[in-house]
Amino acid sequence: MSRQMSIGAFMMRHGHHVAAWRHPDTDLLSNPFKVFREQVRAAERACLDAVFFADSVALTGAPSLEPLTLLSALAASTEKIGLIGTATTTYNEPYTVARQFASLDLLSDGRAGWNLVTSDNAAEAANFGREQHVAHADRYARAREFHQVVTGLWNSWDPDALVDDKSGELPYDPAKLHTLNHRGDYFAVKGPLNVVRSPQGRPVVVQAGSSETGRDLAAATAEVVFTAQPTLAKAQDFYRDLKRRVADQGRSPESLKILPGLFAVVGRTQAEADEKFAQLQALIEPKAGLALLGRMIGNFDLSGYPLDGPLPELPETQDGQRSRQQLLTALAQGENLTIRQLYERIAGGRGHFTVVGTAQVVADQMQQWFEQGAADGFNFMSPALPGGLDDFLTLVIPELQRRGLFRTAYAGSTLRSHLGL
Repeated sequence: MSRQMSIGAFMMRHGHHVAAWRHPDTDLLSNPFKVFREQVRAAERACLDAVFFADSVALTGAPSLEPLTLLSALAASTEKIGLIGTATTTYNEPYTVARQFASLDLLSDGRAGWNLVTSDNAAEAANFGREQHVAHADRYARAREFHQVVTGLWNSWDPDALVDDKSGELPYDPAKLHTLNHRGDYFAVKGPLNVVRSPQGRPVVVQAGSSETGRDLAAATAEVVFTAQPTLAKAQDFYRDLKRRVADQGRSPESLKILPGLFAVVGRTQAEADEKFAQLQALIEPKAGLALLGRMIGNFDLSGYPLDGPLPELPETQDGQRSRQQLLTALAQGENLTIRQLYERIAGGRGHFTVVGTAQVVADQMQQWFEQGAADGFNFMSPALPGGLDDFLTLVIPELQRRGLFRTAYAGSTLRSHLGL
């Protein structure tokens, strides 16, 4: 079979556009699990690799569900689709994270993935007894050791450690259970983990950092990388650089899948797609747009600057996403955008690859990125739920299938098998 895309659906409560909650079709009061369940089942019928849920341990807009709880419920409501959730290494402990994701992996028969992140939202610090957010360098040093501990705990059990022998002293072979005994700069964890392996061996490790430090962490630890790349050229540069770093770590470049975010507004005609996008843009509330920009550009308060003036020169963020700060600053300077124009530009895609058009237009762009060394697939960011994801699944996915670029049926039952890992 020729090379095919990996495609996930990046799920948010109302959708990715900052004004999605104001869309006329949005139901603000329904049980969010029921909405997500129907959307994830639709994604599974379309044979997507996985659904993905981000997380924040502070209020950053609409209230959200804790992803591990949500994914456990979705595991019981689906059969094949992968289930990827975020757990920060900044405000968690590795034994807890290892146990939670190993449990999800076992419950779902091998469909779990852990999105390893370092918290970029400074507001999270106050919820964990800290007056200041952890500095960028410290977050990444902690994250590297955190990953080492989690994967070590996942290796507590050999694949054949369990035994079906009721006459023995234990339901497992003690020789095939391993104690970690980790002591490092940040953690001391004895182990072993008290959850056995799933059919895929262990959860897939996902990472989303694109700064220099984030790329090094991804090259050493990740099997899937989500990244924000606004143009083909920048995506190609990132793809080449990260694959090279993976090889420098002694790993095969094919052992890492690079999936840029894709924010696509899809219509049956170009005019319909443009109208859908314009409707969302018209709903942007200035305070919400400014707050989004301030957080994404490095946790800076921009409320004291005129909306129709230029973006001020900002120091390098110490507690936010440096890669996103560089991306947004370059965008503003390169196109001479005002603060208002910049938050309007990122209100939907938030710095990610953005396409507004028909299924053919969207598929053309995806195919170009896929075939020209910019992506191994995409993480689709729905403008608003449920309509935005429904449009993508019913219009774009069949077009990709007709081109032989995406599966028409699952070949396996684990997330690793879907991803070809």
